[in-house]
Amino acid sequence: MAFDGITIANIVKDLNSSLLGGRIYKIAQPESDELLLTIKVNGSQKRLFISAGASLPLIYLTDINKQSPMTAPGFCMLLRKHIQNGRIIGISQPGLERIVEIEIEHLNELGDLCTKKLIVEIMGKHSNIIFTNNENTIIDSIKHISGMVSSVREVLPGRPYFIPETMDKFNPFTVEEKIFKLQLGQKSMPVYKAIYSTYTGFSPVISHELCYRAKIDGDYPVASLTSEDIHSLYTEFASLISAVKNGDFFPNIIYDNTNPVEFASVALTMYGESKIVSCPSISHVLEKYYSQKNAVTRIRQKSVDLRKIVQTALERNIKKYDLQIRQMQDTEKREKYKVYGELLNTYGYGIDPGAKSMTAMNYYTNEEIVIPLDPTLTASENAKKYFDKYNKLKRTYEALSALTLEVKEEIEHLESIGTALDIALLEEDLVQIKEELIESGYIRRKGGLKKTKITSKPFHYISSDGFHIYVGKNNYQNEEITFKLASGNDWWFHAKGIPGSHVIVKTNGAELPDRTFEEASRLAAHYSKAKGQDKVEIDYTEKKNIKKPNGSKPGFVVYYTNYSLIIDSDISSLQLVND
Repeated sequence: MAFDGITIANIVKDLNSSLLGGRIYKIAQPESDELLLTIKVNGSQKRLFISAGASLPLIYLTDINKQSPMTAPGFCMLLRKHIQNGRIIGISQPGLERIVEIEIEHLNELGDLCTKKLIVEIMGKHSNIIFTNNENTIIDSIKHISGMVSSVREVLPGRPYFIPETMDKFNPFTVEEKIFKLQLGQKSMPVYKAIYSTYTGFSPVISHELCYRAKIDGDYPVASLTSEDIHSLYTEFASLISAVKNGDFFPNIIYDNTNPVEFASVALTMYGESKIVSCPSISHVLEKYYSQKNAVTRIRQKSVDLRKIVQTALERNIKKYDLQIRQMQDTEKREKYKVYGELLNTYGYGIDPGAKSMTAMNYYTNEEIVIPLDPTLTASENAKKYFDKYNKLKRTYEALSALTLEVKEEIEHLESIGTALDIALLEEDLVQIKEELIESGYIRRKGGLKKTKITSKPFHYISSDGFHIYVGKNNYQNEEITFKLASGNDWWFHAKGIPGSHVIVKTNGAELPDRTFEEASRLAAHYSKAKGQDKVEIDYTEKKNIKKPNGSKPGFVVYYTNYSLIIDSDISSLQLVND
């Protein structure tokens, strides 16, 4: 996450163009560390969302309204008293600090014109929203910080407001190349780390981007840089700072397939053009990025119980399977006992009473073997004893053969459910997975409750050549698209030998181009346990070759005619259809 001084500069630019001159119409405090300001400007209403949350501090424009508590907190009431109906006359950022200062003009109780500042500090766990007068004296703050909490600065009513200088960083707007070389040269650390630890406003992501643009490995130590390297690095540094000064921003989100992984106010070329999605404003970026991130996090949280059930059952079945395999190995000696019994029946008539062993020619291998004997038993009794052992081990082997097959299928079934949980994006997807666990006996259906209505649908993609591709999100959907949606000449894809989604390409009687085969294979690789790998083996065949054995688990199929190819799991170029 690149919520750095450069992103703040982009936000300040957007706020100036949208809110300057506007009047504060409503002030709400939805949460203890949040503010939502409604501002009337140029005949329309804008909402400014501000959060000083330790885990997710934010400031951006939004169209979403949040419900406020019945009784407004004290800080909210204080702001309403002082600046409600006040006019925003300035929005600024000191240097490239992660701070937004909103200057507000209003009338006091005597009718005199006054100015106040609402200062938003976006500094991780130290984030705060501070309200000051025109002499930089703190009137109040959304979080009170006493000397007991911080020895650097108290944030309390009546205390002077100042920006703490705790990191010994320099202002990047005033750096020349000679100073840049000197300041960086004093650092004994990787280049990218030296950049963000030397200058305000830079994050590790932007520092890596600068190194990439300068064709330098950011993980190399500063001492390894040549004069040409430092000159190239400063050129890119100065170019970036010039763009920030001129307000030349490029709000964008970086996606790894469908997952948002990073955002920035400048183009992050190190990720490649195919992964960059530009947005109309930095506020749009922040709202979209965090809503998508939160959706993934929320689904992860909601699936915790299901994951625990699957993992517990999986561990139990794996232990059972390992025990059965060891028992199967113990039965491998059964054929030896059978041979002992046969040879004793054939040659045992010549054994002396009380003998402890017999040497005989094994007519199966034409080799001599020594057969241990119980000296208290006759040859025929010893033979019977070995046949009894053989028959017992044979019965054990036959029983274990069926049991191990059953347990192995159960393990594969549970692993497929685990993969479906990884694929799930919506709460509806979890409903269908839970229903499968209920029907498989892992979850007990609560008394009187009917089967939950299923609204989850398979993924629907359009290939580059216009063919419709469907991807099952779980075992039930895999069966649905394979045996109900697909017809005989449609093509079926699946990652070889590992849990994953069934992928169906509707041909409508047409011949598929090679590119569509590759794109469908990438989908099969991406929606499998091999997601993220560069080389995944994919089996594909026409749907008419796919069979479902009677009594098999949901999603389990067999096929005996197929083709295979090796492909990566990158689906960033594919278009997902929102049905």
